[in-house]
Amino acid sequence: MAQTESGSFQAEWNDPGLTHRQVRLTLIGVMFAMFLASLDQTIVATAIPRIMADLDGFDRVTWVSSAYIVASTSVVLITGAVSDVYGRKWLFVGGISIFLIGSVLAASSQSMNALIIFRGIQGLGGGMIMALSFVTIGDLFPPAERAKYQGIIAAMFGISSVLGPTLGGVITDQFSWEWIFLVNIPLGIPIILLFIRLFPNPKKGGPKRKIDAGGAVLIVMAIVPALLGLSWGGNQYEWSHPVVLGSLAFGAFMVVIFALYETRVADPILPLAVFKNRVVGIALFVILLTGFAMFGGIFFVPLLFQGVLGASPTASGSFLTPMMLGIVFGAAISGQVLSRTGGHYRVQGILGLSIMGLGTFMLSRVSAETTHSYALISAVVMGFGLGTSFPLYTIAIQNGVPQQFLGIATSSAQFFRSVGGAIGLAVFGSYMVRRFKDGMTQNLPSEASEYVPPQLLDQITGNPNALLSPEASDNLTNAFAASGESGALIGAQVVGSIRESLAGAVGDVFLLCFIFVLFAVVATAFIREVPLRGRKSSQPQEEKSRKPIAD
Repeated sequence: MAQTESGSFQAEWNDPGLTHRQVRLTLIGVMFAMFLASLDQTIVATAIPRIMADLDGFDRVTWVSSAYIVASTSVVLITGAVSDVYGRKWLFVGGISIFLIGSVLAASSQSMNALIIFRGIQGLGGGMIMALSFVTIGDLFPPAERAKYQGIIAAMFGISSVLGPTLGGVITDQFSWEWIFLVNIPLGIPIILLFIRLFPNPKKGGPKRKIDAGGAVLIVMAIVPALLGLSWGGNQYEWSHPVVLGSLAFGAFMVVIFALYETRVADPILPLAVFKNRVVGIALFVILLTGFAMFGGIFFVPLLFQGVLGASPTASGSFLTPMMLGIVFGAAISGQVLSRTGGHYRVQGILGLSIMGLGTFMLSRVSAETTHSYALISAVVMGFGLGTSFPLYTIAIQNGVPQQFLGIATSSAQFFRSVGGAIGLAVFGSYMVRRFKDGMTQNLPSEASEYVPPQLLDQITGNPNALLSPEASDNLTNAFAASGESGALIGAQVVGSIRESLAGAVGDVFLLCFIFVLFAVVATAFIREVPLRGRKSSQPQEEKSRKPIAD
């Protein structure tokens, strides 16, 4: 590993010695594996009502998604660290196999509890796939060529996010909800066979490292309670509930124990020295901040279209698609530009995040009188900026660590993005609820209490469901209309108050996203650029002349 004048490290790249065809097929396999893992994060959403009807688990339905996310996040760092020691090939094959086993079990579920457990198994495999997909690009290509392919992988992630809800709805309507899991089998088995035959498994250089089993156990004990606390807070329980506080406190305590333990073992699962690298440290911080804004922004855009602008769920989905396509094209273009310009990821990062910040600020100005076209353009701008910055920081991290730590460093990027998203959703969700209640206190007509029962009035002031659920909206309208013309007039004012309060609350959420993005822009300005390296000149002539796949 060579050290630059800036104090950052340049990792040596070991050519796996594959032919152009082998690299291309392996890349295609990685793309499809990534597609499967990311698709299952969203495909379940539209099947939830049917699953609830069949398995009778309304009170646990959120766990169908949460179990997958918690399991996948908890295994990311461990996967990266283990792959640095034993290689990626068989770990990748194992991850896809676990994912497919979880898919079959989920499809065979006879109860909601069983489905939650099997979704967790799916998540373990999915987390392994997600971690190794980005790491593998670092094995296949030198830093100077990685960006374009990291952009393709990021674009694949965006495409699956776009297709997931739609595909889940089509499969559920045409067949049954079980097939949203079974569809993974005919796609996953060929990938396994392809990887067994072609996937590179280069021998690791340097001294042989041992697996830090103790560190692996401790990090899981830290991650899982923390994520559970963030998932429960403001949803199943109040933030002040002992279950939430206990989970968060225990997670924080285990983080401290894990950090102390890692400083005392010879081969830590998370080498803290790697993260002292200025490039890696700043990049991970930026990823954490953008995770806040990314997950928070994407989650609240449909709420804005449906609740504030009055779009139907179907129309809201059609509005969301251009934003996700903006992410796809932004990631693909950014990767190509980074590879062709030699690695100016600081400049591109500032530009991409600035565009994202502009989009979030535009969304913060949306009101009930805003046109659909303005909101759509704002969402697309945010998505394009997000996509533009998406692959850059992974490339910066990979370029700043030695090859022997490529797996743990790359998987750390995925981990920090997921954790940032979990924290962002929890914080933004709670903040939106509080701002909505404050807005309703100020905007609700005083005469409303004369026309509706106190219980219904409490529901109105605490939940904008009347704008999102046709049933709730009808109940509210009928409650006021029953009191005659004057009641109907007050009812219209109440609906207007709900819409105005929700617009203010969601707008404030996007304003917070904007602030986090600004911090990320400032942090990016301090990243020191390390030139991206190409293939070694000492390679055999036939290897030197091998063109990148995109060419």
